[in-house]
Amino acid sequence: MICAILLASMTAVQANDMKELLGAVSSARLRAGVEKLASFPTRNTLSPTLSEAAEWLAGEYRKIPGMQVEVMKYVAPKSRRVPDDTEVVQVVATLPGTTDRRVLIGGHLDSLNLRVDPKSGIAPGANDDASGTILALEAARVLSTRKWRHTMVFVGFTGEEQGLLGATALAARAKAENWQIDAVLNNDTVGSSSNLNGQSDPHRVRVFSEEAETHASRELARFIEWVVRQNMSDFSVKLVLRRDRYGRGGDHTPFANAGFPAIRFIEVHEEYTRQHTPDDLPEHMDWEYLARVTRANVAALATLANAGPQPKRVRLANDQSHHATLLWDAEPGVSYRVFWRDTASATWNGSKEAGEASRFTLENINKDDHFFAVGSEGGVPVPPGSP
Repeated sequence: MICAILLASMTAVQANDMKELLGAVSSARLRAGVEKLASFPTRNTLSPTLSEAAEWLAGEYRKIPGMQVEVMKYVAPKSRRVPDDTEVVQVVATLPGTTDRRVLIGGHLDSLNLRVDPKSGIAPGANDDASGTILALEAARVLSTRKWRHTMVFVGFTGEEQGLLGATALAARAKAENWQIDAVLNNDTVGSSSNLNGQSDPHRVRVFSEEAETHASRELARFIEWVVRQNMSDFSVKLVLRRDRYGRGGDHTPFANAGFPAIRFIEVHEEYTRQHTPDDLPEHMDWEYLARVTRANVAALATLANAGPQPKRVRLANDQSHHATLLWDAEPGVSYRVFWRDTASATWNGSKEAGEASRFTLENINKDDHFFAVGSEGGVPVPPGSP
C-alpha cells in the first residue's frame, strides 16, 4: 500500500510541477559550467587535463544530494587517433529511483583541435561539447529535487572524438549487466542558435533518430517532440529521420547498436568552421538557447522517469468502420494514452487519455489514413505489431 501511494505521488509531481522544474533551469549556471570546462587548455582524451576535467565534473555531481558518482575507467584501444592502448576515464553519475529501469542523458567531455597536434593543441570545446556535458549536469541539479520512479544516469562521455570510445564502453557494460534502458538522450553541440552564414533559429532543436527493428529510437524521438510541444510554448523539436548528420556520428550510436532506444539533440544551424578548432569559445554561445534545450531535456526526462509499464500486444481491431479501435494487454492500476498521426506526418497529431483500460475507440478517425500507438502515461508509445 505504501509503495502504491509513493508511486502515485511521483506521477503527480511530474504532472503538476513541470513548470517549476523547467523554471529552475539556470542560464547563469550553464554559462559558468561551460566557461569552466573551456578554461582547460584541452580536454583531449589522451591528455592529462582530461582527467583533471573529469575530476572537476565528478566533484560537481558529488555536490548533488543523492547522486552516486563514478569515475569510470576503460581502455581506449589503439586506432588512428589513439597511438597505443590507453586507460582513460569518464564520469557516470546515477540518481537512483524506485525501479531499475533507467533513463540516460549525457554529452561528451572530451574536446579536439585538428589544426595542430591534437594532444597538445588548445581545444576549448565550448559548444562541442561542453554545452551537452553541462546541460546534463544542470538537468541533474534540477531533477534531483524530486523523487522519481525510474533511475536516472548522467554521463560525461570521453573518447567521442576518437571514435565514440567511452559510449561504446558504457553501452557494452550496460548490455553485460542487463541494464533496462528506456531512453538515451545524447546532447552534442547544443549551445548556439546561429551560424556565420546568417542562419538563426533560437526556438528549435534538431533530434536525430533511426528506425530499426531492434530498438524504438524513432518512437522515442517522436515522443520527445510531443512532450516538448505539451510543455514549452517558446520551443519546439525538429525531427530529423536519420541516425545522425551525413557522415557524422555521436555517443547515442553505440547504445542504438546495442539495442537501446537512443537519440541525439543538436542545434539547428551548426557552425562547422569553429568545430575542432581553438575558436570553439564560450563567447560564441547563446546561453538562453542552451537553457531552452536544457528545459526540453528536463521535460523529456521528467516524463520518462515516471512512466508506467508499457502495454503489451498492442493491436488494431480489424473491422470495417469509420472509427479506429486499439486493444492491448494492460496491467492493473496503469493508465494509458492513445496516439494517432496522419500517415504522412512524422509527429503525433493527437492523443487521448484511455485511463486504466485495455481497449479504446477513436471516434471518426479512419484507420486507413493514420498510424496509431498506445503508451502508459509518461512512456514511449508502442505501435501495433511491436515486439
